[in-house]
Parts: sequence; structure tokens; C-alpha cells
Amino acid sequence: MGKKAIKIAEIDNVAVALRDLKLGTVVTVDNTDFNLKSDVQAKHKFALKDFRVGENVIMYGTIVAVVTKDISCGGVITTENVKHKSTTVTGKTEDATIWEKKDVSKWENRTFDGYVRSDGQVGTQNTWLFFPLVFCENKNIELLKDIFEKELGYSEPSKYQNYLRSFLPVSNQSVELKSEKVLNDIKLKFITHPGGCGSIRQDSLELSRLLAGYLNNPNVAGATVLSLGCQNLQVDVLKNSLKKINPDFDKPLLIFEQQQIGTTEDMIYSAIEDSIGEIMKADKQKREPVPLSNLSVGLECGGSDGFSGISANPVLGFVSDAIVSLGGTVILSEFPELCGIEQDIVNRCVNDNDGVRFLELMKEYEENVVAAGAGFDSNPSPGNIKDGLITDAMKSNGAAKKAGSSPIVSVNDYGDYIYKKGLSLLCTPGNDVESTTLMAGSGSNIILFTTGLGTPTGNPITPVIKVSSNSNLANRMNDIIDIDSGEIITGDKTIEEVGSELIELIIEIASGNKFSKATLNRQDDFIPWSRGVSL
Repeated sequence: MGKKAIKIAEIDNVAVALRDLKLGTVVTVDNTDFNLKSDVQAKHKFALKDFRVGENVIMYGTIVAVVTKDISCGGVITTENVKHKSTTVTGKTEDATIWEKKDVSKWENRTFDGYVRSDGQVGTQNTWLFFPLVFCENKNIELLKDIFEKELGYSEPSKYQNYLRSFLPVSNQSVELKSEKVLNDIKLKFITHPGGCGSIRQDSLELSRLLAGYLNNPNVAGATVLSLGCQNLQVDVLKNSLKKINPDFDKPLLIFEQQQIGTTEDMIYSAIEDSIGEIMKADKQKREPVPLSNLSVGLECGGSDGFSGISANPVLGFVSDAIVSLGGTVILSEFPELCGIEQDIVNRCVNDNDGVRFLELMKEYEENVVAAGAGFDSNPSPGNIKDGLITDAMKSNGAAKKAGSSPIVSVNDYGDYIYKKGLSLLCTPGNDVESTTLMAGSGSNIILFTTGLGTPTGNPITPVIKVSSNSNLANRMNDIIDIDSGEIITGDKTIEEVGSELIELIIEIASGNKFSKATLNRQDDFIPWSRGVSL
């Protein structure tokens, strides 16, 4: 049957149940027997000592909670007897930037087939992007989507449409003609948003930086942009944001302003005519082999559970260290889920100023959240708590495992574009879609996403690869999961074995030989962050 429980760090005073355990069960942890004082569900924690009110709960080798009600040795840890607590951090306490690269000899000479852009960045897919500068143009973007997808063979009745038709009278069961696909490898993606005007000018400026990042992302070949004309997010604002990210930007950028052109009909005709010509040119670009150092990998977790920090997230940590060792780029985001792990983050910053900036961004973010009537301790969702993540610090310490152990080479805020090789931090919320949206805008050409409960999140321009923390999820929701790390829990596979499988899948997806489930499901999620409001 394997192990019943595991203690993660030597100094931990709680253990994680690896399967459902009953009251009275004797569990051996570190050669010591513990008699359970209550039922403990899989993924939840139980005490390895008698706790008194005010004592700290240690997990992952650090403080993750404070006891609010006495807990007997062998008792289960719940929201009723502990609350969030984390260590106060003021600066670097040790130098954790001395780091030996991992043995990546098996991948050193490997390549992926990517799209090499003129600025040296490499795309893992070739995308023509359509988007509005303001919400007033969302309808016209949707109109263009309908026109292009139907005519170019990207759209056909789904199995759900056909299922609905089976209930209709025969006379209503019309069959749509399916167009022949006339393009090769290029993808057409259409995004809409609720911004660009109203609210405060800062929101529009930050949106312009995000959209500029999407244009500059190597997975994008060019774009068609619709503008109304009178909105806060002016065309010049977008161009200035783009110039700051890349002064030598030279991709085709087609901009149509409705108040200058006149009628909707004239604008749509112009957009169709100009766009199809550029799309067909971009479709001629071919993939070519490039080193794995051209990967820019975003790290995300969502719908996390009590196993995420001991299976799926450490797998990403293995991959993260491997990509850094190969000379690539890795991006860790979700600042609310770094609460409780700040000391390790600061100690890993190569530049001391980055450590200071990280703490300042964390403080500013939390102050904004508090001002909105919440706090970082509100980050764990009901689903997280139900599946064993009782406090934000507990969740955060597991989430940070995605970033492995390499030094942090830069700390970045919303809208910063990340060119630097190595591990970088990006200030985003913990919200899955807002975070993945921002990482794609910062240059990620692949995103790795761990989940314990299951989430379909994807991105319009960057492939999102899902890793499940447990096999039950991988079997139950196999339409959204790409890699199962649940065998780490059962002891049938190691973190290195699953991590190696994931690297091989990354190479295949980056080369266009395989597609992630999110891509196949056309899960094109795009939500700009409304700063200071979202956790």
C-alpha cells in the first residue's frame, strides 16, 4: 500500500496524509509511530506533537500557521484550530545565489523547431492576433472572428451543436457548409476585454503595456487592431508602450480607427482586405531548429490541492532548474502565493535591490488588498481549503516549489517584458487567468500549469501545459490534463522521472508536433488584471 503519510522537511511538526486515514490508525513518520486522534482525509495535515495556543505550525521548514485552539498529537489541522501566519522579512539573511547548474547533459544538444523572429526571440507557435483598444470595438472583433474562422476553415459545428440539433425538428437541422482550410500553420486568435476607457487613466496605460507585450511575444507574427478613436487608450499610447518594450519592433501592425474611417462596413471591409494579405505572408514563415535556451517558460498553479506542493509543483521545479541550466528563461508569478516564502525569495535574489523591490511590491500589493477589505490570508479558495491548503502560507510554500532552487535574476512589475535569461519574478495576482494573461504579455512562449482540482485555463497566444497533482484528477478530467504527476504520491515514479517526461512534452509542443489539451480545446482565456482588486 506504500506510505500513509509524509513529512516534507526535517524540522516540520506536521505531516501530510497520502490517503484517507481513520481515527485510531497508527501512522509511522520518520520511524516514529503516531496514533491518529481523528479521521484525516488525504492531502490534509496532522500534528506530530501536542500544540498549545500560540505555537507555530512548521511545514516546508517554515512557519505556515499559528495555533488558535489546542491540538493533540495525531490530531488533524483545520481552519478551526489554526490561522495564517508567516515570518516577518526585512532583508537578506543568507546568500542563496551560489548555485550549481543541474546535470542537463541529455538535453544540452536538443533543439525545438520554432519561429525565429527578427529580434532574435523564438516563437513556439505562429499567431495572427486581433484585438480592440477599447471595449466599444469588442463586437467588431467578434464579427471578424466569425468571418475569418468560418471562411478559412477554422470553424465547424461542435459536437454540442450537433447534439442540440438532434432535438430540433428535421426542418431546422440545417447543416453548415465546412470551408476548406486554406492556411497552413498560422493560428488566428481574437481577444476582447472590458477596458481602454472609463475607470482611471492608469488602467488604460497598464492595458496598453500588456497589449504591447502580446504584440512583442515571439508567438505573435502580427496583429489587426481596432480603435474607436476617442478612448483613453489612444493609438499613440499603444505605440509608445511598444517602443519602450522593443524600439526595433517590425512586425506588421494593422490599425483601423472607426471614427476616422466612417461606417462599420467600411472599417470591416478594410480590415478584412488588409489582414488577409498579411496573414497569408506570415503563414509562409517556416519553423527551424533552435536550442532549448530559447524557451521562456511561465509557471502557474490553479485549483491547487494538498498534494500540489509535493508532486506537481516540485516537478515544475525540476523543469525550471533544467531550463535555467540550459540557458533559458523561467517566470514565477502570483505574488499573493509567495506570502510566507518571502525570506527564501529575498535570499535567492542575485541583486540585493531586487530583493528590496520584491518586498516593496509585496507590501504595496497587500496594502491595496487590505484597503479593498481583504488580505493575503483570504487567498486560499474554498476548494483549496477543502483539499488541504488551510492557510495562505501553507499554499504559498507549496506553490513556490514550481520555481526550483535557482537564483532569481530579476524582479518585475505588471507590464514589464522579460528578456533576461534565468529565473525572474513577475508581480501578478493569484487568479489563474489574470496571471497567465500577464505572463504571456511578459514574453512566455510556453506556460506550465499545475492543478490538483482541475481547471481548463488556456491562453490565446501561448500553449498552456497542464500537470495534475494526483492521478484521480488525471483520470477524471483527462480532457484537460497533459501530464499526471500522481504516481509520485504512490511512489511509482520520481519527481525527476515525471519532470523528464514533461521536458520531452515541452519540446514536442514547442515544435508544433503535439498540442496541449488547452490548445486543442481552444481555451483562449484573456483577462487583464484590475490592479489592487484581485488576489
